[in-house]
Formats: sequence, structure tokens, C-alpha cells
Amino acid sequence: MKFAIALYSAAHAPSSRRALRFAEAALASGHEIVRLFFYQDGVHSASSNIVTPQDEQDIAQQWATFVSQHQLDGVVCIAAALRRGVLNEDEAARYQRPGVNLKAPWELSGLGQLHDAIQTADRLICFGGP
Repeated sequence: MKFAIALYSAAHAPSSRRALRFAEAALASGHEIVRLFFYQDGVHSASSNIVTPQDEQDIAQQWATFVSQHQLDGVVCIAAALRRGVLNEDEAARYQRPGVNLKAPWELSGLGQLHDAIQTADRLICFGGP
């Protein structure tokens, strides 16, 4: 089965950890993940500036490692990212901001990427949200 996964909550939220565990289990069971789409507060999971307390799991780093190890398509919604100050080099330069906190393996893109993933996948699984 092909899954598209959308994450709407920040890395410290329980739903982010559940989404990561679901994604790990899906791949371990032989399924495919066509795209991970980070939207709304989920874009914080892609920020390289997340500092996790020592007594907690670093879910943001676990997401980055997971995406890299499995060579997955990790897309961060550009509108949600800009609104929350999550910027790659191009956007930081475009808006004349000093900080870059979005690096590989993440890619900024629009909602069209989520729509495309939904068309390709057998199932869209969403975690977090309002």
C-alpha cells in the first residue's frame, strides 16, 4: 500500500511521535511512503533550531534521520514555514532574514505537493491538527 502522511503538529506533540512510529512501521511492513507533508505547526519538526530537553526524545532529529535514511520525500509547506520563521537559504535571502533553519533533507514547496501525493497514494494519513 502507498501512504501519503501529513503532519500538522510540532515535534514535541504526541501526534508527531505517533506519526513517526506509524511511518517506521509502514516501511517495516513493506508499504511505501510517497510523501511526508509537514503543514501548519508541523513545519517546526523540520527546523534545525529545535532544542529538545535532555530527558525527552528528540523527535525533530528523529524525523530528519528517518527521512534521510529512507530517502523519502520530506516536504514542508512553504506558506506555513514562512509564517512560522522556518526558512531555507533561498527564502532567508529573499526576505532578508539572518537565520536559516531548514536544511536537507527537507524541501519547501506548496500545497500542490500534498494534492499530488494524495493522487498517487492509496491512503492519506493525517496526524495532529486543530
